Amino acid sequence: MSQPPLVLVIDDEVQMRRLLRRTLENGGYRYCEAENGDSGLLEATQKKPDAVILDLGLPDIDGVEVLKRLREWSKAPVLILSVRDDEKQKVRALDGGADDYVTKPFGQEELLARLRVILRHSPEKADLPVFQNGKLTVDFADRRVLVGGKEIKLTGIEYGLLKLFVQHAGKVLTHRQLLREIWGPNSEERTHYLRVYITHLRQKIEPDPNKPSHIKTESGVGYRFCLV
Repeated sequence: MSQPPLVLVIDDEVQMRRLLRRTLENGGYRYCEAENGDSGLLEATQKKPDAVILDLGLPDIDGVEVLKRLREWSKAPVLILSVRDDEKQKVRALDGGADDYVTKPFGQEELLARLRVILRHSPEKADLPVFQNGKLTVDFADRRVLVGGKEIKLTGIEYGLLKLFVQHAGKVLTHRQLLREIWGPNSEERTHYLRVYITHLRQKIEPDPNKPSHIKTESGVGYRFCLV
């Protein structure tokens, strides 16, 4: 028999965690918890929960940033549970990858119903906290990149590009797609930005940057990350 879904609660209030533990366990779920963003991300990496209930007002990292970092490698559905009832905050969280948003105080039956919905619509587990191919290792949870076991330093833009390539390995990413994702919608024609950073990234991760084995150029279209 398969185990009940595991739900990770990330909330800094002890009383709220107690209430959620009781609510979830009475609802038939397994439960784990964290009191801040850093420990929540660590728990997510180690436990790989089926769903996450996330507070936005955490003491160390803003909840939306936790969500953003979680979404770099995890497809687990995320339910935001927050006292923030501002429409812009809700939109920001939903645009950041949240699956639903519930404001505190909440009805326990409503929370369980919403949790059932996001679990029902969630994809099969495909969490990938660590990507490894050839001598290249990308640890999404810790944002570390290693080549041949040696850690290399990437700029924010270089890491963003590598993350996109790895997440879409084997697929062609067009110049416009890459520019839009990294530099924003008003940068789609600035392909010279892309060429410069691709060159820098190849110099750091490729065994031979002049004959790249990972980041291949698709002439006139974009780039493809190839598995070796």
